[in-house]
Amino acid sequence: MTPSVQPSANRFSQSVHYASSAENSEPLRHHVERVVREYFLALGDELPTDLYELILKEVELPLLKVVLEKTRGNQTKCAQILGLNRGTLRKKLKCYDLM
Repeated sequence: MTPSVQPSANRFSQSVHYASSAENSEPLRHHVERVVREYFLALGDELPTDLYELILKEVELPLLKVVLEKTRGNQTKCAQILGLNRGTLRKKLKCYDLM
C-alpha cells in the first residue's frame, strides 16, 4: 500500500463497526469472515461457484443505497465518496435498478 492510501484505509477499518449493542462492537471484516465461514459450514462438502461475485453484490447494493441517500441522489457526490467515476457509478446503479 502506498503511504497516501494507508491512513485512509486505517481510518476506515478502525471506524467501520457493526454493533448490536454499544458494548459489543466489532470491525465489519470480522462479521464478513464469520458469515463466510458459516456459509461454508452450511454447504458441507459442496463447493460454491462465483462466491466473490455473490459477496460483492450483497455488500455493494446496500453501500450504494446508503451513499445515495446520504448525498440525496447526487451522483457526482456519490461517485466522489465511493471513489468511482460517474460512468461506473451509473452502470452499477442501472445494474441494481437504483436509477
